[in-house]
Amino acid sequence: MFNKTGNRFRKTNKFIISSILTASLFVPQVTMANSTPEQDPSYKNYQMEFLDRGLVAVNVENGVFISWRLLGNEPEDISFNLYRDGKKVNSSPIKSNTNFLDRKGNADSTYTVRAVLDGKLQSKSKEIGVWGKNYLSVPLEKPADGINPDGSTYTYHANDASVGDLDGDGQYEIVLKWDPSNSQDNSRNGVTGEVFVDAYEMDGSHLWRIGLGKNIRAGAHYTQFMVYDLDGDGKSEVALKTADGTTDSTGKVIGDPIADYRNAEGRVLEGPEFLSIFNGETGQELVTTDFEPARGNVTDWGDGYGNRVDRFLAGIAYLDGERPSLIMARGYYEKTMLVAYNFRDGKLTKEWTFDSDTPGNEGYAGQGNHNLSVADVDDDGMDEIIYGAMAIDDDGKALYTTGLGHGDAMHLGDLDPNHPGMEVFQVHEDKNSAFGMEYRDADSGEVLWGIFTGRDTGRGMSADIDPRYEGEEVWARGGIYSSTGELITEAMPSSTNFGIWWDGDLSRELLDHNWDESIGYGTGKIDKWDYENNTTVNLLSAEGSASNNYTKGNPSLQADLFGDWREEVMWRAADSSELRIYTTTNMTNQRIFTLMHDRVYRLGVSWQNVAYNQPPHTSFYLGHGMKNPSAPKMYVVSQIDVDVSPNVLNTNKNSSENSVTAKVKTALGSKITSVKMKINDITIIGAPKGNTLKFNQQDIISALNGENGEIEVSITGSLENGNYFVSEDMFRIINR
Repeated sequence: MFNKTGNRFRKTNKFIISSILTASLFVPQVTMANSTPEQDPSYKNYQMEFLDRGLVAVNVENGVFISWRLLGNEPEDISFNLYRDGKKVNSSPIKSNTNFLDRKGNADSTYTVRAVLDGKLQSKSKEIGVWGKNYLSVPLEKPADGINPDGSTYTYHANDASVGDLDGDGQYEIVLKWDPSNSQDNSRNGVTGEVFVDAYEMDGSHLWRIGLGKNIRAGAHYTQFMVYDLDGDGKSEVALKTADGTTDSTGKVIGDPIADYRNAEGRVLEGPEFLSIFNGETGQELVTTDFEPARGNVTDWGDGYGNRVDRFLAGIAYLDGERPSLIMARGYYEKTMLVAYNFRDGKLTKEWTFDSDTPGNEGYAGQGNHNLSVADVDDDGMDEIIYGAMAIDDDGKALYTTGLGHGDAMHLGDLDPNHPGMEVFQVHEDKNSAFGMEYRDADSGEVLWGIFTGRDTGRGMSADIDPRYEGEEVWARGGIYSSTGELITEAMPSSTNFGIWWDGDLSRELLDHNWDESIGYGTGKIDKWDYENNTTVNLLSAEGSASNNYTKGNPSLQADLFGDWREEVMWRAADSSELRIYTTTNMTNQRIFTLMHDRVYRLGVSWQNVAYNQPPHTSFYLGHGMKNPSAPKMYVVSQIDVDVSPNVLNTNKNSSENSVTAKVKTALGSKITSVKMKINDITIIGAPKGNTLKFNQQDIISALNGENGEIEVSITGSLENGNYFVSEDMFRIINR
């Protein structure tokens, strides 16, 4: 067992501000048919990440295309003004969308945007320049080549990526996994090179690198990394499986630095396994514990040579309906285990374990996929884990199993707006399975319809690609089917891979690659299904880009990273010298809040890097004929700079006339109405004056009750608009 390093509550001059969305302000005009937080008062507010406007501007043929975020906790009547070089360009506030074509803009223009609420201008966004092309180049620092046991050289390529706000500034940073060219599938023997995990700012600034060491094998199924704000401090952590020899960004080695548990086949089937949480901003290890689900007996997982024992999955879930938990999983061909963890106040605790070997759970063995999904499918405000053909409830107990067995692809969301709740579309590997592809109720597991294929059905896709039919269409083998199982056409799109909301309508486009077997990767592309002519039409060919994971054709990441609600796609350059983040430049009249504030979608972005990558879906139906989605009942956690003075207190001095002040340097957007400090369970009422918070120093010293050293304190308060803030900080106490 390893303990955390450093002081989690070190002085940072930061307050954690939590903005709680109030139903009276933010209930939209049109609500979904499904039950929503606004309709059910028992739902809790849940933590989401604070995001800025995500303003982006791209030079196009007829001017400059500009796009920005509508946030999930903003009211329906909010509108926007856009400014070029400090001058407003729109004649009246922009209400119907969150994008604009500035025909007078050029490559040298700069832009900001300001929200307008109740006729009052809100704070302006960060000023941005204009991209000269439709993708952002993010330079990378490629690891040095390595040497194989036979003396040959292996190289590195950028692989799966994730995003999180690592430094609390409201902007995403990138966490990237580097794979060596000798990485292996679990089914194959071979020694692999070391896996590295990097963090980058969007401008390519390299933040840190973690080396996983020789006892973590390289391949798609071994390292699943979660990037999320697990402890609610406004900054994302990074969680992943580690081992003896893993080195954090500071050079600290976890466990035994010289241990080598690789066998003659290059597999690691003995030795300790760890779970580590890393500081997302610095890459420093915060806490390490023994990894569970533990390896146990290798043969329990489905074979004796080490293939199925090392099939890992991971995810993030709101098990209490309010704050995120970490899910680590192992096995799906036979034995299956999931373990839930909480990371709170610098401590990592295990919440529950699900084991298919537990009496009563036998029907859950062998039902997992190469991927998972997370959503509140039973509508109680708390998330379930949909683990292939089975589901686990928020408390770690069995929810249902279909018994249809393992599969490679699965899609979960509100796929059919006319059916209550959410649905799952899944394909299955067993050629003798009753259904090679099936469409089921996500809550009960009831199969609504299915198709017997009689073969291993490895790929399956769900997306609204035909506006003539309500809901999302699905396809795997034999043609395209409606959400009710009606065969639309026996023709098939050229892609059964990823979907992406890209152009201006509500259909979803097809994200894939042009595969080149001679080089072992493809060139990224986006296509659109022409439903009238039953053919696929190309919209984007990302020349010079490269796909990941061999024939799987995955991008490094696909997500709503900035701009309006439509999605970006991140591919590596063919030589891995950079990541390229492509964004759409098509105008749209659709106005939807950022998909990253939809819980199901945001969690889908988190688990996207896991094993066989799958695209994220939304909790609401997003497609032709959709209703306006209800506002999420969420709060955000943001970092606000403050000057605290003094933060060193001398208990020997008479401080009765002095006060401790915390001056907020960034406007909160609303007047502070009350504030209090808590020390040793004693509450001290403060006095807010503008953006300054004042506390009586003698009251603080009295609450310390003679303690010395570093003392943790919390500060909470409320704002005039009904939101509240909470902060954790430290005083250093001396006695001289």
